[in-house]
Amino acid sequence: MGDAAETGQVLVVDDDRAVGVVLKGLLSQAGHRAEHVTTAQEALARVASSALDLPPVDVVLTDLRMPGMDGMALLDALAERAAGVPVIMLTAHGTVERAVEAMKRGAADFLSKPFDRDEVLYTVDKALRASRYAAEQPAGPTAPTEDAPWLGGSDAMQEVAQLIGRAAKATSTVLIRGESGSGKEVAARAIHAASDRKRGPFVPVHCAALPENLLESELFGYEKGAFTGATHRKPGRVELASGGTLFLDEIGDVTPSVQVKLLRLLQEKEYQRLGGTESLDADVRFVAATHRDLDEMVEEGTFREDLFYRLDVIPIWVPPLRERAADIPALARRFCREIAERMNRDIALAPEALEQLRGLDWPGNVRELSNFVERLVVFTDGEIVTGRDVERELARQPRRRASAKPSGETLLDRREEAEHAAIREALEKAEGNRTQAARLLGISRRTLYNKLAEME
Repeated sequence: MGDAAETGQVLVVDDDRAVGVVLKGLLSQAGHRAEHVTTAQEALARVASSALDLPPVDVVLTDLRMPGMDGMALLDALAERAAGVPVIMLTAHGTVERAVEAMKRGAADFLSKPFDRDEVLYTVDKALRASRYAAEQPAGPTAPTEDAPWLGGSDAMQEVAQLIGRAAKATSTVLIRGESGSGKEVAARAIHAASDRKRGPFVPVHCAALPENLLESELFGYEKGAFTGATHRKPGRVELASGGTLFLDEIGDVTPSVQVKLLRLLQEKEYQRLGGTESLDADVRFVAATHRDLDEMVEEGTFREDLFYRLDVIPIWVPPLRERAADIPALARRFCREIAERMNRDIALAPEALEQLRGLDWPGNVRELSNFVERLVVFTDGEIVTGRDVERELARQPRRRASAKPSGETLLDRREEAEHAAIREALEKAEGNRTQAARLLGISRRTLYNKLAEME
């Protein structure tokens, strides 16, 4: 269950040669490739040489007080020239306030002299994990209020865009509901990108993908010796998300014991690493998502009611693709363009191909549409994906069939019927309470009243 500590290329910057030798030796013994320079100018030259023949620097440990260019000036220079490299400040007694100021300006962490060996290794490990984790994450939308192609132009998704914009301005917990593949994580990333925490990390936790024991250690981290194989302290996702957003995906799949710990995390904004006794502050914004019916799970007793209400402060419902078929052509064009750029190809979807895609059922929603378009791009030889190309790809997948549309029925008719059915179901679950029904639907009361008037 224990993970090996992260190792990397670490640059120590300290005008005190004795300190530099000690840190270099300590880091080298732990498996890092450590170097020591005595001035900020040497450090900048070394980082710049990463683009040439030397291995790139993964982490910089710099003393705060140095003659000439000090650690704070080096931090600012690295932010301009090597923004992805985390910087850890080394401070002596009496300079902690300046170290805190440095963290506000972008430093990953700070270490106080005299150093504790385990604390040095843990801080470097945490910085490496956070940096590499951030580099692995796909780029999200810049802001929900912009003309974001993933949203689509349908009324349903424009309402989602408005809710995302409002959620981004708040600090409350957000619960995003929707079917698998409907775009819940993209919506969560949009909230983060438009929030005050956008400069911090966005850290997703896929709750359904991990067994209970691994989920706890992944979320909260663990102390050295917490269990067999825990040879070092490891930061959890909550710690890695500090200053940013923690996205709890498929929150409906967590076990009762994990629900208890999540409740404390949301209530107290505190947690403990596995095997630890120290309570740590959780400086994160919580956004959760699920495809499950949490209301029903609360009634069945499989999901804690108190946790549900902690999560469901700002509810957002992402409608399935079948309820917004008008968005399919724009989404398909966007996926085709992105995939073509990735494959260095010049290819587009013909109008008849787009119409065929619009006429299909997409039980896997946006994710399934994206995968299907990728297969079209891969298997089409020319520069235009035609209707025949779509038919050929459908033939490879017998279960994929065009939507059967009764004579005279349009896609808009089908969407309206699905919308009315959803409203009736929400009112039934809410026992006629329109405010609660609006919350279940993820829409405002005014919108619900307008739609009810249309149904009469």
